[in-house]
Amino acid sequence: MRQRRADTRLGRKSAHRKALLAALVCGLISRKRITTTLQKAKLARSAADKIVTLGRRGTLDARRQVTAALQQTLCVRELFDTIVPQLKDRQGGYTRIIKLGHRGGDGAEMALLEWVDVAAPVKVVEETPAKTSKKK
Repeated sequence: MRQRRADTRLGRKSAHRKALLAALVCGLISRKRITTTLQKAKLARSAADKIVTLGRRGTLDARRQVTAALQQTLCVRELFDTIVPQLKDRQGGYTRIIKLGHRGGDGAEMALLEWVDVAAPVKVVEETPAKTSKKK
């Protein structure tokens, strides 16, 4: 008889799923927002919220636990230095998911995962001067 599972496996083994979630959370930390499928976004949201809760403690043990989970010291440093201070007054719900519709290739539902109170970096588009052609 089929038993219901409490977790989402994403069709991956546990080690692959753990590495995927660590990569998604590191991408969220470094880029402040990521676009991914809805199921991956839901799993990454819970992982990111747990990481921020650890980061709010600010102890050496918490930093080591986050480093063990993410495996990237630059992401851990940015989390503790920039993101956690901006989220210190929130009691939870550090991320939001915005549904974007379906992907054209396979129809997977896409979503935008971003921090709630952290300002996203603004892309600056440089204008190139218009080329004028002189006819002789």
